[in-house]
Amino acid sequence: MWENESLRLLVTVAETGSFTRAAARLNYTQSAVSRRIAALELRAGGPLLVRLPRGVRLTPAGRVLHRHAVDVLDRLARAERDLTVLHAGDGGPLHAGAFATANIALLPTALRALTDARPGIDVVAAESPTGTLMRQLADGTLDLAVVSDYPYGLPSADGITTTVLCEDDLLVALPRRHPLAGAEAVDLYELRGETWIQSAYGDRPTTLADACARAGFTPVKVMRIAGWAGKFGYAVAGLGVALVPSLAAPAVPGELVLRPLTDPTLRRTVHVALPDTPLPAALALREFLIDAVADLERPRSPG
Repeated sequence: MWENESLRLLVTVAETGSFTRAAARLNYTQSAVSRRIAALELRAGGPLLVRLPRGVRLTPAGRVLHRHAVDVLDRLARAERDLTVLHAGDGGPLHAGAFATANIALLPTALRALTDARPGIDVVAAESPTGTLMRQLADGTLDLAVVSDYPYGLPSADGITTTVLCEDDLLVALPRRHPLAGAEAVDLYELRGETWIQSAYGDRPTTLADACARAGFTPVKVMRIAGWAGKFGYAVAGLGVALVPSLAAPAVPGELVLRPLTDPTLRRTVHVALPDTPLPAALALREFLIDAVADLERPRSPG
């Protein structure tokens, strides 16, 4: 019902107190101002301005519409500013998601670098399995996601592009007093008699089941502990050993050592996924993720 330019004209006429001065400010002719104000009054259902010998003033109806016009124009101006910084990649919301172990250090490191470089960006982070993350990208809930190809391969989604970010090797976490804690690499078969600390087993594909099957044995006992803090706590107490993706290494407590496995195929590939038309801030975050991978892959003490 209300044209933005007509509302702007009403506000300008009220500020200047004159059709003539409003016309000069907005580069209109005085007759054009008169016509547009008359059309606005017709839509408003009555006079908005009292015509005086030396200018104009708002009627009660004019004051009501003027108040709303100022609010509308202010909101539109803010929207324009917000869109400008969003399209420049310098501000606005950015929704990023990752699977659990990528949220231990990889994504947080990249997000810290992004917000340091571009403090106007409002980051909203989430954690979900890869399949859920891909669906959220497809429906526009997320702007970027860190996903992996385990256990069913990398799912596809219309309008989503993926790029390989890194390989995530599988390691074994052992208490420092474990006989194999000093080994350069561990053959998984040597751990066939151990209790394994695992979030799930037997009811769906798991890293542990696949790895043990490749090594030629079935775990004799599995303790179902869901979170990484709990898994590490049980391993520190000597109640079992755990398979740990290399992305989770920064969270491993000092009472444990991580050892590589002799089977080089025990790894997954980590990807960064983006919509086909990504936000500039999401593209910047992808670059910071690449930098974060390089930082995390720098040689660390083995234990």
